[in-house]
Amino acid sequence: MIASPDDVLDALDPEQRRVAKAVDGAVCVLAGAGTGKTRAITHRIAYGVLTGTMQPGQTLAVTFTARAAGEMRGRLRDLGVPGVQARTFHAAALRQLSYFWPKVFGGAPPQLVETKFLLARDAVQHCRLRADRAELRDIIGEIEWAKATQTAADDYPRAVLAAGRKPPRAAAEIAHVYAAYEKIKSGKGLMDFEDALLLTIGLLDERPEVREAVQAQYRHFTVDEYQDVNPLQQRLLDLWANEARSLCVVGDASQTIYSFTGATPAYLLDFRRRYPDAEVVELVRDYRSTPQVVGLANRLLAHATGEAAKHRLKLISQRGEGPAPRFVEHADEQAEAESTAKQIRALIDEGVRPAEIAVLFRTNSQSESYEQALADQSVAYLLKGAERFFERAEVRQAMGFLRAHAISGGPEAERGPLAGEVRAVLGNTGWSAQPPAGSGQAREKWESVAALLRLAEEFEVKRPEATLRDFTAELAERASAQHAPTVEGVTLASLHAAKGLEWDAVFLVGLNEGMMPIAYADTPDKIEEERRLLYVGVTRARERLTLSWSLARTPGGRGRKASRFLDGLRGADGSRGTGSALPDAFRSPARGPDGTVRPRRKVGPVRCRVCARALQDAAERKIGRCLDCPSDVDEFLLEQLIVWRQGRAQEQSQPAFVVFTDATLTAIAETRPLNERQLAAIPGVSRTKLERFGDDVLALCAGNDLAIEPAPEDFGHIPEDEDAPAGE
Repeated sequence: MIASPDDVLDALDPEQRRVAKAVDGAVCVLAGAGTGKTRAITHRIAYGVLTGTMQPGQTLAVTFTARAAGEMRGRLRDLGVPGVQARTFHAAALRQLSYFWPKVFGGAPPQLVETKFLLARDAVQHCRLRADRAELRDIIGEIEWAKATQTAADDYPRAVLAAGRKPPRAAAEIAHVYAAYEKIKSGKGLMDFEDALLLTIGLLDERPEVREAVQAQYRHFTVDEYQDVNPLQQRLLDLWANEARSLCVVGDASQTIYSFTGATPAYLLDFRRRYPDAEVVELVRDYRSTPQVVGLANRLLAHATGEAAKHRLKLISQRGEGPAPRFVEHADEQAEAESTAKQIRALIDEGVRPAEIAVLFRTNSQSESYEQALADQSVAYLLKGAERFFERAEVRQAMGFLRAHAISGGPEAERGPLAGEVRAVLGNTGWSAQPPAGSGQAREKWESVAALLRLAEEFEVKRPEATLRDFTAELAERASAQHAPTVEGVTLASLHAAKGLEWDAVFLVGLNEGMMPIAYADTPDKIEEERRLLYVGVTRARERLTLSWSLARTPGGRGRKASRFLDGLRGADGSRGTGSALPDAFRSPARGPDGTVRPRRKVGPVRCRVCARALQDAAERKIGRCLDCPSDVDEFLLEQLIVWRQGRAQEQSQPAFVVFTDATLTAIAETRPLNERQLAAIPGVSRTKLERFGDDVLALCAGNDLAIEPAPEDFGHIPEDEDAPAGE
C-alpha cells in the first residue's frame, strides 16, 4: 500500500504526474489508447487525498460501466484511499434519488425496470402495431436515443430528421410508440435507467435544498471516458459540479464510437472554452502496444477528417519491438474464418494463452463462421457482447420451424433439394431473401437466419441426398458441440464490445467495403466514426495484429474489395503482408519439409476432372466433377478412408469431419492421388491437413495396410453426423 504523496508521484511518468498534481480547478486529460489514463486519474485522486486537498467522502468518480467503476475502486483501495466513491452515472443518480425522494415526496421512488422489453411490447400493441423481438430492440434503441438527447415524443420526427438518423420504422410510428411507452410506464409507477437521470435532474433543478445538499457533499469530480457523455448526462454533471472545487475529465475524441446512442465528443473538445483556466494534459506514451501496432494506429488516424480528427493524438510506444502487423487477403469468407482459426491454433500451440487472443468483427452476425472454425480446431472460445449463435432467439425459432417441418414432412410442393426446402420453410416464418433497410437488431436477426440457410447450402454440397431431417439433426449436434467451456477461451467480440479491453494477439476480420465502413454509414461523419471504430480495434492489440478481408462471400465468387481504411497502410509497394509472427506453415510462400515451395491452389475456374467443363454449381466444385459425369469411386478405398478417419478422430477426441469431410474422402477415392501435389489439388485438403494426414492417405491410396482397427460403428456408409464448411 502506498503511504505518501511522493510515492504516488514516483509511480508516474511526467505527463501523468502533471495530471496527479492538478488537484484544484478544472483539468482536461486527453488520453490516447493504452496511455495509462486510469492510472493517472486514480493516482490524482490518491495524491489529492493524501495531501489533504481532497476528502474521500467529497470525491466522486463517474464512468460508463460497472466493470470500470469497480476497477477504479480497487485501484484506489490499493493506493490507500478506500473511501472514494466510483460509480456509473446511473448508479450515482439512483443513489441520490433513493435518498432524497422520500424526503421530498414521501415513500419510495418509482420502481426501476431492468429491461424495457415488456413495456415496449405493450406500447406497440397499444398502438395496434406489430413488431418481433428484433424490431422491439430497435424501437427501444430509438427511445433510449430520444431520452438521452432530451427529445420528447412529439419532437422525435423532427429531431430524427435534423440528426440525419434513419429509424428502423417510420418516425411517426416510433413517436407514437414512444408516447405510449411513457404513458404505460408512468401508469405502472415504473422508471427506466434514463428516468433515473431525468428524475435526479428534476430534483436538483426544482428543489434548491436538494441541489445545495448534493453540491455541498461532492466537491471533487472525475469523469472517465468523457468523449462518450450524452446531453442528459452532461446536464446532470453540470448540476453536480456547479460549485465543485475541482473537475477532471478524461477522454479521447479518436475513440468516440457511440454516437448512435446520443454520445458526443463535443463536450470534451469544447471543455477549454467552457473552462478557460483549465489545465490541458495530453497522454501519448503508449504502454500497451508495440511500436509496430502503434505506428499502424497512427497512420490510420492520419487519414481522418472532421472535428475529432483535429484533436487526434500521435501515440509513442514505450514497449520493445514486435512483429509487424499482417495484412491477409482471402478468397472468401469461409477461407478467412478457417485460416484465422488455424493461425489461432498455431499461436496456442506456441504457448499463447487462448484468453490473450481475440477475433474482432464489425457485427455480431459475423460470429457464426468463426465459432465453427474455432470449434473445428478444438479451440475453446467465448462470445462477448452477444449470445452464442445457437442461443439466439431467432436461431432457436428458425430451428424449431425446421424441426417441425421435418417431422411433418411438409407439403409435397416444398419437397426437393435441401437448400430450397430450408429456404421455403424460413420464408413461411416471415424471413425474406432481401435484408431489412437500415441497421440495428433487425438486420442482425436477418443475418443470423441467413446463416442457417448458408449452412443448409453447404450441407447439401457435401451430402446431395441429405433430407431436412438430416439437416435438423446436424444443427442439433452443432448446437450441442459449441457449448464448450469458456475458461481460457479465445474472445469473439464486436468492435464496440471490445472497447476498453486488450489482448496479446488480435485478429481484425471482415475488413471489406460494406462492412468496414458498414454499408449504412452514408455520411462523412458516419464514415469517420467507422474509421475510429477500426482504430479502437487496432489499439486493442499488445503485440500481434492481423487484419484480413475476403474477395467473395462464398467460394468461387468475386466482387468484394478491401476496406478503404486500409489504403496506404499496407506499405508503399502495395504488399499485403508486412511480416508474420506465426510458424512457417502460415507464411507465404509455403514450403515443404525439404524446403521446396509448395504449389498454391489455382485461383480461377474449377474444372471437372472428367470432362474439363468449368464447374458453376457449388456441389460440383466441392467434389471436383460434374454431377452427371460418371463416378469411378474406389468403394474399397472409400471404406478404408472412412475407417481410418474414424480412428484418427477418436485419437484426437474430435468429430470425424474435422479430419476430412465426406465430399473430400469421396474425391480422394475417385482420384486416388499418388503424391502430395495431386493430393493437395483436391478440394478440402488444406496445407495443414496435408502435413498432418497426407502420409496416411497416400499410403492407403497406394494400397498399403495401415492396420486400422474400425471403431464399433457401422462403417458401411458415410456417417450422417459430419459437416464442415465447404472448401475446408
